[in-house]
Amino acid sequence: MRLERVAAHVPAGARLADIGSDHGYLPVALARRGAITAAVAGEVALTPYESARRTVRENGLDGQVTVRLANGLAAIEPQDGITVVSLCGMGGETIRDILEAGRGHLGGQERLVLQPNGGEPPLRRWLMDNGYRIVCEEVLRENRFDYEIIVAEPGEPVVYSAEQLYFGPLLMTARSPAFLFKWQRMLRQKQQTLANFARARQAVPEHKVREMTEQAHWISELLA
Repeated sequence: MRLERVAAHVPAGARLADIGSDHGYLPVALARRGAITAAVAGEVALTPYESARRTVRENGLDGQVTVRLANGLAAIEPQDGITVVSLCGMGGETIRDILEAGRGHLGGQERLVLQPNGGEPPLRRWLMDNGYRIVCEEVLRENRFDYEIIVAEPGEPVVYSAEQLYFGPLLMTARSPAFLFKWQRMLRQKQQTLANFARARQAVPEHKVREMTEQAHWISELLA
């Protein structure tokens, strides 16, 4: 379901670069449906690179999906004409670092379809600081985990507040049932952590308590 939702944010006829493609399932599924023109599946590790090559070969898509062994956005070459870059199933900080390290491989017009496993605020901050506007966000629950999808495009400079970076500017407004469920659960976790801090035998660093207290306050206000 997670990859299906990511796929829904790839425009028809796109030229996709799926970075950290693992088995190559996303570009292969989109190519089989005729939803994209071409794709690059980038992998930094040999085993998933071989898996992606096998998936492409077994589906007879060698002419449409190119698999490259490369570090991050180095999988993208200028002649690829990439219009969409997807990075899924990694921590938000990892996605941010890949984008930062590989900025030279981006043409500056690509849509970014990102599915971080946690660490969303620093990723949103990078997007804000680098001229990207968040155009779509969603939360979905799969296998007892809450996942967020963030879609961003280059545009006019935008400034998000600390709370918007934390919750997601569009998610805060939409307040979907999945979003509210996630933050109800997160509030319980943070309240439990603060209670544990209070009972801890060793002093917890003050900045950590302050940060956790602030976040719990934000969530309480959001849910109210």
